[in-house]
Amino acid sequence: MAKVTIERTVEWYDTDAAGHQHHSCIVRFVEAAEAALLREHGLAWLFGQTPRVRHEINYRSRLWFGETVTVTLEVARLGNTSLAYTFEVRGKEGVAADGTLIVAHATPESPTSTPWPQPVLDAFDPIRTQEAVVTK
Repeated sequence: MAKVTIERTVEWYDTDAAGHQHHSCIVRFVEAAEAALLREHGLAWLFGQTPRVRHEINYRSRLWFGETVTVTLEVARLGNTSLAYTFEVRGKEGVAADGTLIVAHATPESPTSTPWPQPVLDAFDPIRTQEAVVTK
């Protein structure tokens, strides 16, 4: 499935009174990775059409001000109207957070979820997005 990895720096506003990351910065890091993935696949027009329906974060270790982190986000499952991402945020101590984010597709005029448009299916179809395996 489709995957992206980005880097971010833990900024002052990402920390709390204890000096390490505030829980909300993981959400921002994951959303930045999602934006990069959508842009990479020509799907930036989806912004505003993908409400979050579930977000689960497992906090594994602390991140500190100034630390560089890598955020990997991968499409884990593409349903008819929803999409599940898995993510991992890594800092200098290893995995700092991991979890899942599930979004639904909902057009502005619809009160409920709606099927994914064809460009999304084309971009995230597992057969089309698998990395090529070369055998010799």
